[in-house]
Amino acid sequence: TGRASDQGGALDLSNPRAAIAAGFGLAPEDRKTDGIVADLTIRENIVLGLQARRGWARPIARAEQNRLAEDYIRRLDIRTTGREKRVGELSGGNQQKVVLARWLAMNPRFLILDEPTRGIDVGAHAEILRLIHDLTAQGMALLVISSEIDELIAVSDRVIVLRDRRHVAELAGEEIAPARIMQAIAATGPAAAAQGAA
Repeated sequence: TGRASDQGGALDLSNPRAAIAAGFGLAPEDRKTDGIVADLTIRENIVLGLQARRGWARPIARAEQNRLAEDYIRRLDIRTTGREKRVGELSGGNQQKVVLARWLAMNPRFLILDEPTRGIDVGAHAEILRLIHDLTAQGMALLVISSEIDELIAVSDRVIVLRDRRHVAELAGEEIAPARIMQAIAATGPAAAAQGAA
């Protein structure tokens, strides 16, 4: 539970449709179950969110679908033989890029990445981290959820440590270091609660 707000006031995040309307996107931890549609093509996966928001009675023109797919294949360096390749046939890293492309095509204000590098190879891992840096450099707000400390250090301006769904610590700047993060993770009892409240 909780709430979200911006300079315009409180945001309605009561359901997925409302969250999307408020400009939120989510690349889920389990991309195979919750992210991609394996039997659809790269093109179909990328335009899926846009089409759902637009309404199924108003299909996106095929030429526009092709343009979007080719654009994101190029921008995210999706390794494929073409936009009509089934996403289920791609590597894990390229599947993750397709999930990101779908959200980026919707131009979100705020993108949540849940374990964005889990289950992908070393090369794809580095590419995803580079993409995160590129997106933040372009001004996009990102929330990265990760159990990998090195990954958090590489991409974060601020790190919030949660334990049992409770906020126990917040680190920024030079505080974002392995020892400080591990200390916050390991801390228990009233001292940890006091640190989180500070």
